[in-house]
Amino acid sequence: FGMRRKSHCRTYIRFLKKNRFHGVISRDYADELLVGTEGAYLIRESQRQPGTCTLALRFGHQTLNYRLFYDGKHFVGEKRFESVHDLVTDALITLYIETKAAEYIAKMTTNPIYEHLGYTSLLKDKMVHRLSRGRTEPRRVTFQRDEKISSPLVRRSALKDMPEKQCSYEKIHNFKVHTFRGPHWCEYCANFMWGLIAQGVRCSDCGLNVHKQCSKLVPSDCQPDLRRIKKVFSCDLTTLVKAHNATRPMVVDMCIREIELRGMKSEGLYRVSGFSEHIEDVRLAFDRDGEKADISASAYADINIIAGALKLYFRDLPIPVITFDLYSKFIQAAKLPNAESRLEAIHEGLLQLPPAHYETLRYLMAHLKRVTMFEKYNLMNAENLGIVFGPTLMQPPEQNALTTLNDMRQQKLVVQLIIEHEDVLF
Repeated sequence: FGMRRKSHCRTYIRFLKKNRFHGVISRDYADELLVGTEGAYLIRESQRQPGTCTLALRFGHQTLNYRLFYDGKHFVGEKRFESVHDLVTDALITLYIETKAAEYIAKMTTNPIYEHLGYTSLLKDKMVHRLSRGRTEPRRVTFQRDEKISSPLVRRSALKDMPEKQCSYEKIHNFKVHTFRGPHWCEYCANFMWGLIAQGVRCSDCGLNVHKQCSKLVPSDCQPDLRRIKKVFSCDLTTLVKAHNATRPMVVDMCIREIELRGMKSEGLYRVSGFSEHIEDVRLAFDRDGEKADISASAYADINIIAGALKLYFRDLPIPVITFDLYSKFIQAAKLPNAESRLEAIHEGLLQLPPAHYETLRYLMAHLKRVTMFEKYNLMNAENLGIVFGPTLMQPPEQNALTTLNDMRQQKLVVQLIIEHEDVLF
């Protein structure tokens, strides 16, 4: 591995001269210097590519050569080390295990303990309880004209004879490379995790520890631990609801409940902004106190503060309610010229949302539909709410201002149509 900048490499070479650096020598000469001593190593400057460094390491009665990188730490692969000595020590451990136990390593994931007595069995009761809490099944709907009624678009719903979307709040694990202190065993295959550093990966949401290769086989059954969830705002929606064993984020339930209690006739509801400092206070209250946060009239008399906090929650989600993956599907649906086809396409998109996202959007749209029933007082119809919530609920995968600007009309129309037809679309 070589340096990206030659001057950087020269500095590295000067540093290495104190650390077993042998200058420009050939592979054959490096082999002569190391022969007969297992585990011996040296660093040389490559003859073929001057200005790059190579680590020569003796293992298994042969000399192995690796290009050496440095970015503040030494590395030849993914792992980064404070010293070349640590890098070599870790490499020798890995080479030894992978050479002597290659057949065992290849088989160690074939009969994992995970399915039998590990993490999944502990979660089974919790999962059954959570899924029985009354989540409404998504309905697959057909939109068609009714010649007996003069309306240009009449909605009739009929359940199709096809499998319904299953009700399950699945969540993939959020694995990140982790260095374990002391001996550690994989919670998927029950085998030792070897190496000096970065021996495996840990789920930052639930704490599951597994080999990197085992992480590809672990099912999407992460049950986030509340102790690991540091905040409510800016937290992945599915992670938050699973951590709290809830159907929807408590922010959504609490804010909507407060708004419907005392704000439905407020002129410009959701369009008029509350004071940003007070909205920030509400965010901090939720992050600090969770469902015990006080958002009552005695704490925040202006209902626009609560409405602003709800919009901020949706805006700050790392994955929008209408997910990045489905963004283009909804935008294309809004561009269809035929009204019935447009609703059909939006409905198909809704059915593809992750369950927690679907439930949250369903609840929000039902609320916004009720807001429109007070239009006489609040002056907020479905179109106005679409303007407010379009860019809040759906954002393009690439954060491009021009794309967002070009799509604003479709974003508004998608939300407007979902509000107007929420009784059939969900």
